[in-house]
Formats: sequence, C-alpha cells, structure tokens
Amino acid sequence: MSVQKQNPSAGETQVVEFRLGEDVCAIDIEQVDSIVEVKKVTRIPRTQDSIEGVMDLRGETTAIIDPKEFLSVASDERGNDVLVLDRPDDKQKIGIRVDEVLDVTTHAPEHIDTSDELENLDTRGIRDQIARGIIKRPDDENGLDLIIWVDIDKMITSLS
Repeated sequence: MSVQKQNPSAGETQVVEFRLGEDVCAIDIEQVDSIVEVKKVTRIPRTQDSIEGVMDLRGETTAIIDPKEFLSVASDERGNDVLVLDRPDDKQKIGIRVDEVLDVTTHAPEHIDTSDELENLDTRGIRDQIARGIIKRPDDENGLDLIIWVDIDKMITSLS
C-alpha cells in the first residue's frame, strides 16, 4: 500500500505512527514510500543482528532492518508490517520492520517537544539513540499519549 501524503498546514508535521514493543513511534511521512507486508526474508551472513536480511519487493532487493534489535526493545512479538523508506541517496531500498502500523497523523508545532529535557521518559533507550523529539497527542481521557518521533536518518547512519 502506498502512503497518501497530504499537504499539512504551515508548520504542521505529518507522520506515520507505529508500534515497537510497548512504545509508539513515528517517522515523517515524507520518508516513507510505502507500507508492505513482510514476505520471505533472506538472511545475509556476517551482518549485524539488526539487519534482518533482504527481500524481493516488486523486483527490487530491499534490505530489512529490525529496529527492536538495534534499540534493545524487549518484545516477543514479531510484526509483519514494513515501512519502505523513501531516501533518494540510498544505494538500495531499505525497509523497517515494525510490530504494527497504527495511523498517519498530523501534529501542530505546539504538540512536538524537541527539547533536551526529556530524560525522565521511559522509552527503553530509543530517545537517547534516535529520537528527534516527543509528540504529545491528547487522548480520549484528558491525558496525553507520548509518541517517540524517530530520526530515521540517524538510525540508518548508526547501522552503517
């Protein structure tokens, strides 16, 4: 399924939300080409554990990354959703395996916290390694859902 990119209002950020273990994360929709279901993944010998392998996607070899391995997210769940990235500088397509794609959402700047004062959040190491910030989404019970806004470029660079 291809991702429907809309034109958010000035200053708003549109993201694809997904789940990794117990954490809800998001990446910029501009960085996602499509969402596909995992097919047969072929393991490549002597690669990092976070690089699951490669799969054929519409005739193109696509590297599949398991961010839970890289981020040490404890979870026995194995999702079937892959976010295929849209990164023109990559030599080959890259897909990120996630537990579940949740939604495409748009957030106003006042709901996004990119400050460095986020140390008290329990994000199991994700924030320190690859977070751009935290998206604060009001929930139905007058509280806030916190979504980790992932810097996908930083994550891919860390794997190289």
